[in-house]
Amino acid sequence: MGQDQTKQQIEKGLRLYQSNHTEKALQVWMKVLEKSADPAGRFRVLGCLVTAHSEMGRYREMLKFAVVQVDTARELEDADFLLESYLNLARSNEKLCEFPKAISYCKTCLGLPGSRAGARLGGQVSLSMGNAFLGLSLFQKALESFEKALRYAHNNDDTMLECRVCCSLGSFYAQVKESMKIALQHGDRPLQALCLLCFADIHRGRGDLETAVPRYDSAMSIMTEIGNRLGQVQVLLGVAKCWMARKALDKALDAIERAQDLAEEVGNKLSQLRLHRLAEDICRSKGLQREVRAHIVRFHSCVEETELYCGLCGEAIGEQNGRLQALPCAHLFHHRCLQRNAARGCPNCRRASMKPGFV
Repeated sequence: MGQDQTKQQIEKGLRLYQSNHTEKALQVWMKVLEKSADPAGRFRVLGCLVTAHSEMGRYREMLKFAVVQVDTARELEDADFLLESYLNLARSNEKLCEFPKAISYCKTCLGLPGSRAGARLGGQVSLSMGNAFLGLSLFQKALESFEKALRYAHNNDDTMLECRVCCSLGSFYAQVKESMKIALQHGDRPLQALCLLCFADIHRGRGDLETAVPRYDSAMSIMTEIGNRLGQVQVLLGVAKCWMARKALDKALDAIERAQDLAEEVGNKLSQLRLHRLAEDICRSKGLQREVRAHIVRFHSCVEETELYCGLCGEAIGEQNGRLQALPCAHLFHHRCLQRNAARGCPNCRRASMKPGFV
């Protein structure tokens, strides 16, 4: 079956599927899969089969076709196809409640080189990752992923994605509410603080600052009481974003400075990086060039202290999108650098590294 006939049969299957003749559509697509000699056509029909089985709730079949689609994308050596296939693999594992695998495949999607499909599918990757984090009850990470997905939806006028994110947020809110109820019943103060922080972040994300700020205050009170300094940093970061939304930049900077002091006491470099980046944006908008330079210097100082550098080219890891490679000895390098490196073992420790993993 050639390229033109493959295309015709795929379209025939779509018309049948849209007319609710699902089984007939599946038969047409399976026939294409068996007989087509067109790799791109095979990739497309596999996408149709993945979608159809997902909508029918046949998640194991969905996973089977997603795996074949990844292999097809690798044969085609196309970045867009690879991104789409790994997203389908992540969704399949999410549906089967294999949440760690779903998160891993989402991270693979985010680590792929830039492609035309990135803007179109990036929001769906974040949504799938958020659902997986929610399945593991990692509420803060789930909310961060949902917020990213919502930004993609708004930036690209994707109302369907926005609707799906809102549905997931509804489930998120219900789970956090249930967790709060359990925390109150058992007197679990740390869990109460975490739930209040999540509630505050949800309301801030929805633009309801009047409700968010009191929740942040309550969370801060408990975090201070139990001595959770990293939790206090997260609260102050949310408070700073509230002040920014209200254009009260001086108050936002005050909250960031308090958070920065706590983050330095704890030694949490990731929080310091986020705070310096946020403070840099505020100072830039206020025209405070000296302060901008100071925060940039401190940001890069934190990066140096984390030692997140490629051992071959010396560039910082994470400043630009790019594929990373983790060797069995746990040393990280840019994938492109290792490809150019002729050594068989790790360039740092010289251990043999036959089975690298991708990040």
